[in-house]
Amino acid sequence: MQARMKANQLTAEQIHTILSEEQVGRLATLNDAGFPYITPAHFAYINGKIYIHGLIKGQKIENIQKNGKVCFEVERMGKLLLADQPCDVNTEYASVIILGEAHLLNEERQKIEALNAIVAKYAPTLTGKMFPANMLAATSVIEITIVECTGKFYNEHCQTP
Repeated sequence: MQARMKANQLTAEQIHTILSEEQVGRLATLNDAGFPYITPAHFAYINGKIYIHGLIKGQKIENIQKNGKVCFEVERMGKLLLADQPCDVNTEYASVIILGEAHLLNEERQKIEALNAIVAKYAPTLTGKMFPANMLAATSVIEITIVECTGKFYNEHCQTP
């Protein structure tokens, strides 16, 4: 582990805050050829798991069905820290990287619970509305069980974010 990573680790509470507040995460899956495939995604973090919704077909769904090992990343970018030399320019940030096991939720109650959490995060005025049966059938929900989670930060004073 890099020395800066040891000194600039996020606490569990800070990781929870980033996963609860940030709007976009990136899901990495592996395709049949062994190449990573990264998809930006809206997500919800509830009960220690990540939930992502999308269409029932597509490359990320096919990849997960064949191999549930995934990586999920979220970051909060701060300001650029300009300097006199190009190599000295830096960025304030906090980031979370999760290694996990992903699978598709099949049970309707679980799907609705996850979709309600996503709606509450992104469109709170629509919370509690019913999902039309045809839309629910056309929507997949990915659940990621966290196997390993790390978080780090950097700022110009190296103080906790």
